[in-house]
Amino acid sequence: MTFTKEQKAEVIEKYRRDETDTGSPEVQVAILTYRVNQLTDHLRTHKHDESSRRGLLKLVGQRRRLLSYLKSKDYNRYVALADSLNIRKK
Repeated sequence: MTFTKEQKAEVIEKYRRDETDTGSPEVQVAILTYRVNQLTDHLRTHKHDESSRRGLLKLVGQRRRLLSYLKSKDYNRYVALADSLNIRKK
């Protein structure tokens, strides 16, 4: 269930905007999405793990705020990111 350095580097490599980009909203949302998917799988088998559920809700809220920011700044980037990560958008 851990997110290794190699996996994180792959996600950053795929979603970064330039060579030194590690903190753009796209990269942050991609990392959060990977972690959300991991926690969702964990909670499917461990239904009563309330602390992990709380962590999942915090991650989803943080991702929602980043997506809202990206949507207000550059809608086309938002749509492209949501499509590539299979995130439902409103």
